Amino acid sequence: MEAPDHRLDASAPTRHGGEGAGFYVDVCERFVSGPRGQRGKAFSELLGQLRALAQNGEYARAAAILGRVISPALDYTSAQSLARMRDGLRGKNTARHQLKMAIISNCTTKQLVALIDLFLFGAGVEADIYEPEYGLLRQEIIDENSGLYQANPKVVFLAANRRDLANRPEPSAEGKQVDELVALESKQWSELWNAAHGRLHCQIIQNNFTLPPWRSFGNYERRQAGSMGRFIARLNDSLGDIAPAYVTIHDVDHLASTAGRWRWDDPRFFHQAKLPCDPECLVDYAHSVASLILAQLGLAKKCLVLDLDNTLWGGVIGDDGLGGIRLGQGNAEGEAFIEFQTYLQALRRRGVLLAICSKNDERNALEVFDKHTEMVLRRNDISSFVVNWDDKAGNIRNIARQLNIGLDSLVFVDDNPAERAIVRQAVPEVAVPELPEDVTGYIRALEQHRYFQTIGVAAEDFQRTEYYQADSMRRKAQASTTDMPAFLRSLEMTARIGPISSATLERSAQLLQRSNQFNLTTRRRSAAELMALVDSPDWITRTVSLADRFGDNGLISVILGVVKGDRLEIDTWLMSCRVLKRGVEQFALNHLAQAALDRGLKALYGVYVPTSKNALVRDHYATLGFERAGPENNGETHWQLLLKGWKPTPTFIEAVKG
Repeated sequence: MEAPDHRLDASAPTRHGGEGAGFYVDVCERFVSGPRGQRGKAFSELLGQLRALAQNGEYARAAAILGRVISPALDYTSAQSLARMRDGLRGKNTARHQLKMAIISNCTTKQLVALIDLFLFGAGVEADIYEPEYGLLRQEIIDENSGLYQANPKVVFLAANRRDLANRPEPSAEGKQVDELVALESKQWSELWNAAHGRLHCQIIQNNFTLPPWRSFGNYERRQAGSMGRFIARLNDSLGDIAPAYVTIHDVDHLASTAGRWRWDDPRFFHQAKLPCDPECLVDYAHSVASLILAQLGLAKKCLVLDLDNTLWGGVIGDDGLGGIRLGQGNAEGEAFIEFQTYLQALRRRGVLLAICSKNDERNALEVFDKHTEMVLRRNDISSFVVNWDDKAGNIRNIARQLNIGLDSLVFVDDNPAERAIVRQAVPEVAVPELPEDVTGYIRALEQHRYFQTIGVAAEDFQRTEYYQADSMRRKAQASTTDMPAFLRSLEMTARIGPISSATLERSAQLLQRSNQFNLTTRRRSAAELMALVDSPDWITRTVSLADRFGDNGLISVILGVVKGDRLEIDTWLMSCRVLKRGVEQFALNHLAQAALDRGLKALYGVYVPTSKNALVRDHYATLGFERAGPENNGETHWQLLLKGWKPTPTFIEAVKG
C-alpha cells in the first residue's frame, strides 16, 4: 500500500492551539512570497510552528508544511535549519516513496548529503543514504566487501571533483597525447561504473569536472591542447559520449559557471574543510542532484500551465487589442516576452506539455495565437486551452483531467501574485513558482526549480504534443459514433511488439517510473535494473508501440514476466491511459500467452497490487479471462490463466514488424 498523502489539507483543523491549517498556509505564503524584509520573521515563526506540530505528533502536517517551503532559492543557513527539521521527521511514515542510495566522494559531503536529503523529502521521498568517510571514492567501489555493497543502494552518486583526476597533460602536450589521456581517464571512470553496476545493478550519477577559474594560457586556454581548461572540457564531452543508460552525467561544471567560477571554487573552503564548493553554492548543487534522482523516480513535472496577459505578452488583450499588447521587436518588454516564449517552445519540443489557463474571452485569446505575427507559440503548441472567467484552481483541475495526468505533474505560471496564492492553497499538489515583476526574470525563475529535469530523451518525447492532439481527434471521432467495433476498425491500428532493446530501454524505464493508473503492481525499475532483466534467460520483456490513421502513439506499454516452474509470472504490466479500450490489452495478452506456450509453460500468473491511483485496473485480469488464484489480502489479488485449450482474442490491431 502507498503511504498516506502528506499534502496539506487547508480545511482540516489541527490540535495545536486550536488553529486551522489556514494559519499555516498563511505563514508559508508570507515566507515564500512576502516582502523580503518580512521573510526572516515569517521563517522564525514557521520553524516554531513546525516544532510544535512535531512535538504534538502531527508528523504528516509538519511534513506537508515543510514541503511547501523547501526551495532551491533558499540561502544556505535557512536550508540547513530546514534540514534539521527534516531530521526530526525521519522515519515517521510521511513519505510516498522510499529510496536507498549512496553518496561517495573524496570531499566532505555531510552538508551536501543533508541538503540532497532535504530536497528529496520535499518531493515525498524518504531516502536512506549511505555515506562513507571522504577520500574513499575508488576504494568503496573496488573493494567487494566495502560498506557500499553491504548498503545495497539503488542509486550511487559519485560526487567527483577536478582534484580526483588521475591523468593530466603537460601544458606542452600535443593533440595526440591529450587524446590518449582523455581516453585513459574516461576508461578508468567507466571501469568504476561497470564494477558498481555489475554488483548492484544500480543507477549511477557521476559528476563531470569543473573547469578551473584560473587559465594558465589566458585567452588562448581553449586552443592549447595541453591546457587544463581544454583537457577538462574534452574529458567532460567524452564522459557524456561513453556513459551507458545506467549512468547519468551530472553537469556540475554548468553549476559552477552559473554561480561564477571563482565563487564556486573558492579554495578556502576546500583547503580548510575539504568542501567541494562555497557553502552558499551547496543548496543549488544539492537541488541539482536531487532533481536528477527525482527524474529517475518518475517524479519530474510533465505540464506547464500558463496564464496569458502579462505572462505570455505585455498588456491585457481584452483592453488593448491585438495591436496594443506588448510583444515583438523594437520594444524591450516585447522582446523579453518573445525570448520567454522561445524558451517555452524549446521545452515543448523536448516533450513538456503546454497548457493555457486564463481568465479571458476565448475568442480574443485565440486571435493572438492565430494572427499576431510575432507570436512564437501557436495554437498547435498547446495541449489544453482553457480560457474562461471561472476560477483558475477549478480550471487547472479540468486541465489535469483533459490530459489524464496527476495534479502533481503540473506547474502553474502566472504573473498575478494573488492568483498564485489562491492556486497554492486550493490545489496544493500543483507547483507554483514565484515570478519577478520583470519578465526578463521569468526564465531564470522557472529554470532554478528544474521542474522538468530529464535523464534521457526518447523519440516519443519530441512528439508528445502531437500525441495529445491526435488523441483529441480520436475522442471527437469516437463521440460521433455509437458503433464501437466500427470505430475501432476505422482507426486502422498497427502495433509493434517485441523485447526491450537498446532503442526502447530509456523509454521503457521512463514509463516504469511515471505510469500510475494503468499499472498492475507499480513496481519501479531503473534502466540499470531493466538491463539485468533483458540479459536474464528467465525473464520475458515486451514493449508495445501503437499507431493508427490519426498518427503514431509511440511506445505505450511495457510488460515484464519471469518464468517460475511451469508458469510465467507477470511481474509488471503497464500501459498509457491514452490507448484505453482499443484492444491493446487483448493484443498484448495474445502475444504473451503465445510466448509462454512456445516455452512449454502451462499458465500465466498475475497480481494486482492496489495503490491510491490504479483502481482503474482492479478488474484487468478478470476482464481478460483470468481466474482468481488465492484469497484477497489488503486489496491485493492473484490471478491465473491456464493455457491448455486457450484461444487468442480477436482484436482490430494488426501486428507489424520492425
